[in-house]
Amino acid sequence: MSDEIKKRRQQVLYDKKWEKFLKRAWPFRHIPFVDFVLAAGSLAYGNIRKESDFDVIVAARSGRIFTARFFCAAAFGLLGWRRKRLSHDETAADKVCLNHFVIPASYRLSPPHNVYWKNLYFNLVPVFGDPVRINEFFAVNGDWLEEEKKYRDDLRHLHKSSSRLKIFFEEIFSGKFGDAIERFLKKIQVRRIERSLKSDAPGYKPRIIYSDRELEFHPDTKRIEIWYSLS
Repeated sequence: MSDEIKKRRQQVLYDKKWEKFLKRAWPFRHIPFVDFVLAAGSLAYGNIRKESDFDVIVAARSGRIFTARFFCAAAFGLLGWRRKRLSHDETAADKVCLNHFVIPASYRLSPPHNVYWKNLYFNLVPVFGDPVRINEFFAVNGDWLEEEKKYRDDLRHLHKSSSRLKIFFEEIFSGKFGDAIERFLKKIQVRRIERSLKSDAPGYKPRIIYSDRELEFHPDTKRIEIWYSLS
């Protein structure tokens, strides 16, 4: 098979994957305390395979990161579109992988900042949220990207505004009641995360963070180092 045919087939697969992901991205505009969502992983890079999942970075409101994660997991879980396990052993094709949540205080990626992360962050694609907040995210990562990254209107950015349902739930889960729910959901999720880490041990140099500022689940970064060594 010629390289040209392989390239065309890869482009067709890439387009089909994006089409499917965009059809599954609409719940984000209804989920409380989600400010914006960026497509990451193979969707950003373009190195799509048939078994590829849909990696996303979810920006949550300060003080509501565990609430946002709960509603994301619930919504995509009920629809059958959520990747459930941290490991890469399960069948994950076309599932949304909720493996990175940030708040404004953690918009800037923690080190190390190698070629893999630079390429990934420079190719992130907004699919939901306010362009102003998205630009704030790119701005705080500008120093280590070493190249200015700004929001540009993209046909894949289908949902820029929140739904009335999202706003309604944000009002309900605000104030002291919302704080209590956040603490409750944090307790449950941390317990589940730690139990999962014990039963399914992380692999090579994992990036695992679970705090009030950030939730990141990259259990094996071997492929990242391979990318870095080849770059």
